[in-house]
Amino acid sequence: MKAVNYLLAFIGGAAVGAACGILFAPEKGSDTRAMIVENLKKRGIKLSRKEMEDLASDIAEDLGLGAAE
Repeated sequence: MKAVNYLLAFIGGAAVGAACGILFAPEKGSDTRAMIVENLKKRGIKLSRKEMEDLASDIAEDLGLGAAE
């Protein structure tokens, strides 16, 4: 009976973990880069479009936000 309880607890924990992973997953890399570029523009950072996209991609990649898309 104890083994069944452990198995049910494991399955329940896995289900909760999977649900949390889906709910809290970061946005797509392209969306993240667009948000970074927008925030840079709001702060008055003047870069060419290519430089901004490269910087946004580098930041997103460093933060592990899926920039390599």
